Amino acid sequence: MLLMSFPSIAQQALWGGPNIVSPEINKDHTVTFRIQAPDAKDVKISGDWMPRQGWIPGSADMTKDTAGIWTYTTDVLSPELYSYNIIIDGVKTTDPNNVYLIRDVASVFNIFLIDGGQADLYKINDVPHGTVARRWYNSPGNNTTRRMTIYTPPGYENSKEKFPVLYLLHGMGGDEEAWIALGRTAQIMDNLIAQGKAKPMIVVMPNGNVAQQAAPGESPKGFYKPTMQLPHTMDGQYEATFKDIINFVEKNYRVKADKAGRAIAGLSMGGFHSLHISRYYPNTFDYVGLFSPAIMPDPKVKSEVYDNFDATLKKQMENGYKLYWIGIGKEDFLYKYVKEYREKLDAMGMPYVYRESDGGHIWKNWRIYLSEFTPKLFN
Repeated sequence: MLLMSFPSIAQQALWGGPNIVSPEINKDHTVTFRIQAPDAKDVKISGDWMPRQGWIPGSADMTKDTAGIWTYTTDVLSPELYSYNIIIDGVKTTDPNNVYLIRDVASVFNIFLIDGGQADLYKINDVPHGTVARRWYNSPGNNTTRRMTIYTPPGYENSKEKFPVLYLLHGMGGDEEAWIALGRTAQIMDNLIAQGKAKPMIVVMPNGNVAQQAAPGESPKGFYKPTMQLPHTMDGQYEATFKDIINFVEKNYRVKADKAGRAIAGLSMGGFHSLHISRYYPNTFDYVGLFSPAIMPDPKVKSEVYDNFDATLKKQMENGYKLYWIGIGKEDFLYKYVKEYREKLDAMGMPYVYRESDGGHIWKNWRIYLSEFTPKLFN
């Protein structure tokens, strides 16, 4: 009996408390959260399913029991990948009973997933899996080595086939970890390919901050607090040196190194980059995706990349392409600018596909856009 009871005693000793389950996803798709904080006076939960207060998700009070455990149960939640924090006496922290964490710029959240519908694309299902690698490459245009994340589809290693490439770009404050972590890119691609809805392709996720060699904590700079806006952000340097990334990929991977085999897409700042890279190199990509994109550069920024905007956009149109795809949420703060850009394209007669969704500038939308955009590629 002593031996049988030891594992549970040891676990409590190691973790400093009872074995609490949080979050607990109930059969009716409500979710219960629990945290032990006997001395706390006020405990709240803040989750991205709650109505937002500006940029910040709302919060709700948790209820304390006689054992000092605070509890909160949600209303029924739709299938989705969700994030949340616990706020104890005004201090935001993570749930110590949930080991699943994710970083967005300088904020860390717990995550959980409710099965079904769209969210099934974000799960690791019993299907063939691709490979995710972090690769360092030389960037002569930036006079440094830099890091990118690359997804290769199932079977790539044992094949002699050449594959098309999607260059997938992150937003401001992100890095080469953003799409693979927050965007669930590997899971989405594995599942869409297994379902026969997307062609097997390589997905290249570079770091879009030319002032960084790699994500925070992954370069010789060491551990430091990430920030939103870095030097050379949206000043033309990244666009001007993007060929360094293409050259590395086409020298080191079996790819279809032509316009028909290349796509570029990105969210927010990455949508801005995708717009201007595809226009600056106007005969390079047959597929362009702008997810909640920023559109025009700051008027104070001077770069040849942003010169002759209308003329180079017209040249891109005249060269021809197979898909120019734009997605934006109705509550997105960039909605007005996307509307104005669409009016410009309409006046030019430049064809595009437009997707308008609910919600704002959020990863929920960008995961949906990726899962809708990729099946349209390389057909």
